[in-house]
Amino acid sequence: MNTLSELFDNFNRLRVLIIGDVMVDAYVWGRATRLSPEAPVPVVHVARTENRLGGAANVALNVQALGATPLLCAVIGTDAGGDQLLQLLREHDLSAAGIIRSAARPTTVKQRILAHDQQLLRIDSEVETDLDATETTPLLAAYDELLARADVVIFEDYDKGVLSAAVIEQCLARARQRGIPTVVDPKKKNFLAYRHCTLFKPNLKELREGLKLEFGAPDADRAGFEAAVARLREELTPEIVLVTLSEHGVFAQQDAVKTYLPAHVRSISDVSGAGDTVISIAALCVALGQPAAFTAALANLGGGLVCEQVGVVPVEKQRLLREAEAAGL
Repeated sequence: MNTLSELFDNFNRLRVLIIGDVMVDAYVWGRATRLSPEAPVPVVHVARTENRLGGAANVALNVQALGATPLLCAVIGTDAGGDQLLQLLREHDLSAAGIIRSAARPTTVKQRILAHDQQLLRIDSEVETDLDATETTPLLAAYDELLARADVVIFEDYDKGVLSAAVIEQCLARARQRGIPTVVDPKKKNFLAYRHCTLFKPNLKELREGLKLEFGAPDADRAGFEAAVARLREELTPEIVLVTLSEHGVFAQQDAVKTYLPAHVRSISDVSGAGDTVISIAALCVALGQPAAFTAALANLGGGLVCEQVGVVPVEKQRLLREAEAAGL
């Protein structure tokens, strides 16, 4: 592959299977001008409301924005939140073929109350229990059907129960059997269940919690940080480790090659959703056989771009291409 433009064009032919926890990100914007007479809390006069796709569904939006075809696989409830999520998928031309509905669990909805550009309250409607057999069986059937068409699999774990240890093990094994690369955005509960994946992408907090180790950021404690990465590689044997380090940038390791990349200087408005953008870009690069250092650099650039916008939003492909070319990637 000779140019960035050609690489970005090749994104368009990829099909990305995303399995994990989907959710609705609900927003209520209003004005708060007085305290309630009932309790010492502000009264918010609602100006507008909006529902957005969140969790694994936001990863699907990022994959779509990059030109690839997302294949979403998840479990939602037979409730109003589930209806809202399916409506949002339709509005964004995203397939719901891999979405399983269950009467036994609610759809995850995170409602944020905002006034004067500040979040006053967040209300989470969700459960975190693992799927039962009646939910797991159709989920794995949907996964198998989508896997036959996929070029890469993203595991998008928010600890909401879809990705149990058993589901993770089976899904990874089935992808390996077909020679399909796997990339993982982990959470704490099943952090060490993702053995033999292609790319593993924790952030610094998840790395500490998942390994139950205390160490500093690499700028202050490089030895401790690299020892943790070595432990991770020993436990999970991923081909690539990609650690997002917030204001310290990103770290990547493939074989013995370690790459540290500083964060791009940005006007940060909101870091929400940056990890979703990073994993989406990384997955497409892995599917196209790109080396870890380049994958980390492009993902780092994309994650920084979405932080300039308020709320959870997908990356802009053409702007990412322009900035990548300007950065000499």
